[in-house]
Formats: sequence, structure tokens, C-alpha cells
Amino acid sequence: SSPKIKLILTDLDGTLLHNDKTISNFTLKVLKEAKQSGILIGFSTSRAKICIKEYIDQVDPDFIITNGGASVYAEGKQIYLCEFTPQETQTILDAVYKICGENAEMTADHVDIIYWNRHVEEMSVQFADYSIYNDFKNFNQSAMKVCVQTTDEKCAAQIAASIGNDKVDYLKFSDIPWYKFSKSGATKEKAIEALTEYLHIPIEQTVAFGDDFNDLGMLKLCGIGVA
Repeated sequence: SSPKIKLILTDLDGTLLHNDKTISNFTLKVLKEAKQSGILIGFSTSRAKICIKEYIDQVDPDFIITNGGASVYAEGKQIYLCEFTPQETQTILDAVYKICGENAEMTADHVDIIYWNRHVEEMSVQFADYSIYNDFKNFNQSAMKVCVQTTDEKCAAQIAASIGNDKVDYLKFSDIPWYKFSKSGATKEKAIEALTEYLHIPIEQTVAFGDDFNDLGMLKLCGIGVA
């Protein structure tokens, strides 16, 4: 017989959420029943924590993996953090302007703030609520991830090489023409390993749901991976 499931981890966009970014009442009911039966529930998302407050309020997850695996929150505290240093972050941002041009668009996630070099008044309401404008010329802060609007893999590789390929992972998004750059080790699977170790739960007793390229690792890692 298969081992009893103790932990369910789900991606948000394209997985738990409908295209209109809502969670169905049926899904909320299933998650509630799972929690009542003793199964732990967690989010595993590329979004920053500040961007998912409404879903935290709705589901009340036991654990949250954010920023594509750069950070893990459990029992009200951060138990895992893997981020670029201020110097590494600035080097990447400078490289984006140099390689992609002065009009390159990018974001940087720092703790619970997303910095963006697009003016807030030009954004949709969804993003304006939790974004702050920064031209990134003298950013000098750590970042859990940097996202760049490009579909050019060669440009992405050059940006990554600016701080050394051993220090950065980069991956394109499946649904938007952007690349994500994160500290090597800031992956959903590394975060899940840290979380299951913290909880003393065997990885075979976990289920992961996901839909994007950066979910592949956790779908293979967990006892059951649902694409």
C-alpha cells in the first residue's frame, strides 16, 4: 500500500488558481477537508509573500514557499532563505541594462517588497498594490529573485554569467515573455527538502501540484507529483 499522505504542496498560478486568479469553492472545501483529516497544506509559488495575502487568508496554509523556493515560512517564522547578496543583485541589474538595453524592464523581490523599473501608474491595479518604483541604478539591496522581460536565451545566459553560472539559476516562464534569475539553490525542491526536514516528514509522504517549468523539480521530488 502507498504511504499515508502527510503534506500537500501546491503552486498557485495556473494550478490552484483559475485564469481569473480565484480559487473555486470546491477546491477550498477539499483543502479544508484535507486539513481536518490531519494533512498539512502548503503553497509553493514563485510569487512573493506580499502578493498572495488574499490566498493565505482564504486557505490558511500551514506553510508557505515563496519566490520560487528562495524562502520558506513555517509556524510564523522564516525557516529557509536563499538570496542574492546586495553586490550580486546590483551586478545582475547592471548586466541587464548592458545586455538588454537601457529600456529593459525588470523586477527585484526584496523580503516583502517588489521593486520594478516601470512606474506604478503604468501598471495594472493588481501589481500596483505591492510594487515600488526603482530605476535599479543604485539598488544595493539583497534580492530573492530578479525577473527580466526577455525571451532571448542567449541574453539570459549572459546575465547569469555576470556573477558566475555556479551562483545563479535562470529559467523562462511558460506564460509570460520573462526570465527568472535566482540564487543557485533557491528552488522549490530545495525549499521542500528544508521544510520536510524541519517537519520530520518523509518526502514519500508529500504531494506536489504544479504547471510550470520551475515546478518540474518538485513534481519529481515528491512522493506524488501532479502536473
